[in-house]
Amino acid sequence: MRGKFVVQITLLGTYLRTRMKSLHLALLATFTLSASAAPMEADLCIYGGTSAGVIAAVQASTMGKKVILVEAGQHLGGMSVEGLGGTDIDNQPFRNSPAVGGLALEFYRRINAHYNRSAKFEAMLAAGGKDTSLWRFEPHVAEAVWEAWAKETGITVLRGHRLKETAGVTKDGARITTLHFENGAEVRAKMFIDSTYEGDLLAFAGVRFAVGREGNAKYGETNNGIRTDTTHKQHDKPIDPYKTPGDPKSGVIFGVQDKPLGEHGAADDSIQGYCFRLCLTKNPANRIAITKPVNYDSTHYEMQRRYLAAGGVISPPHASVPNGKTDPGTWHSLASNFTGWNHRYPIASYAEREAMLRTSSDYIHGLYWFMAQDEAVPAKQREAWAAWGLCKDEFTDNDGWPRAFYVRNGRRMIGDFVLTEAQLRKANPEPVNDSVGMIWWPPDFHSARCLVKDGRVWNEGAVFNVSKEPDWIPCGIPYRCLVPKAAECTNLLSPTCPSSSYVAYGAYRIEFTFMVAAQSAATAAVMAMNADIPVQSVNYKPLRERLLADKQVLAVPSK
Repeated sequence: MRGKFVVQITLLGTYLRTRMKSLHLALLATFTLSASAAPMEADLCIYGGTSAGVIAAVQASTMGKKVILVEAGQHLGGMSVEGLGGTDIDNQPFRNSPAVGGLALEFYRRINAHYNRSAKFEAMLAAGGKDTSLWRFEPHVAEAVWEAWAKETGITVLRGHRLKETAGVTKDGARITTLHFENGAEVRAKMFIDSTYEGDLLAFAGVRFAVGREGNAKYGETNNGIRTDTTHKQHDKPIDPYKTPGDPKSGVIFGVQDKPLGEHGAADDSIQGYCFRLCLTKNPANRIAITKPVNYDSTHYEMQRRYLAAGGVISPPHASVPNGKTDPGTWHSLASNFTGWNHRYPIASYAEREAMLRTSSDYIHGLYWFMAQDEAVPAKQREAWAAWGLCKDEFTDNDGWPRAFYVRNGRRMIGDFVLTEAQLRKANPEPVNDSVGMIWWPPDFHSARCLVKDGRVWNEGAVFNVSKEPDWIPCGIPYRCLVPKAAECTNLLSPTCPSSSYVAYGAYRIEFTFMVAAQSAATAAVMAMNADIPVQSVNYKPLRERLLADKQVLAVPSK
């Protein structure tokens, strides 16, 4: 059955709609431009123009270093400019905004200045208040902030420069010396930062990494591996998983993996599902109607059809970012994620990733059409969904659709120290003595697989505890988890692909955490350059002093 599912996905991704085609052609043209013969040189080269990449570049430039920020695509800001405007700050029963310090806080100050709400934002900070709306923004506003910031700090930005998949990194022993890009360009530097979500630079540099879920036994955890007790985001109505209801021999419907559940807590190569963070509006003056996909296949939404027939409700998005827009993630288990198809994404080839992106885009496009137009959807739900459309002023180079999807899990380094559940657990946590920022979010992972259990569709792998009695606590970001083993590389750090277990990464993977870790990683990189030492040998005491001077938050505030 696995082969059939792969075929279904392949067929679904074969059609390259016009909006994606124009973007890929533009990128291809960029990649094939001839580069200058002489390699470009810098003190620090940062690969990945995510929010973390820009923050790291700003910090190093401020500390007097020549920085080259390299982005494979055309836009700076990562997910903050690809639809994730509903930042996970103060949007749960707990208040985690005290963890936002340094340049991360400056980013949000600049966002609030754009919306003329700086006074309200500063008053909230001073009073220790909680207002989720003040941490939210539209994608195009975030992009304007990142672009202006990079320009004012004199950062050299290279767009459309993607690392070669083969021989993309040259090393001298355990030191990276040169990066080689598909368009022929080369960058030499003393120090490097991988700020991609996928971890391509660290992998191409020969750094060991993990993908998938470790078993609980590996690091003495309780929430890792296969979850046979999954209750979070579980279907509240029964859905028959078989093409012919009640007949296992007929095969499973689209989106269900015909695989055994496995043993609780056992290791598994599955990872949580990805999604697109669309930016939607109801405003007629700014609304682009979501049209029927040319390759639309209504059978791909049989799971939703059966759930609705059983009395289930798939509520539409709701306004959550400024100007009446929304950035739907996965508020309902049948509304966005395409669970189970993305497990190989972090280690897939570029071509495979592009096919996966098209597959995901096709699926969510068809889902929105189904919910707004199919008669299987109750009239009130259909009408509510149909009111939403894409935004004319967002993703203007891609017809209102995000250019990237939400990569919730990439590679994770395996360093000498691995961040695990032990540092995050409420009961007898292991202390962090080299904190360079704060993790203030619970272990959070969406479903990894959609299976058959007890004759019904069953989601496996979701964990998220925000109850009145949580089993987690905020903890420091250990500097040790930002660097690889010295034997593998001595001049590379990664704030986005830390040395952590799957569980710990589920708490770490928040945009503001990436930003905070990036500022600290850049600071350490500069210190290592100045002292001519490996990044593993940076003295924590002066690093801590500099981070505190730069307004980084390294521990839970006393008040």
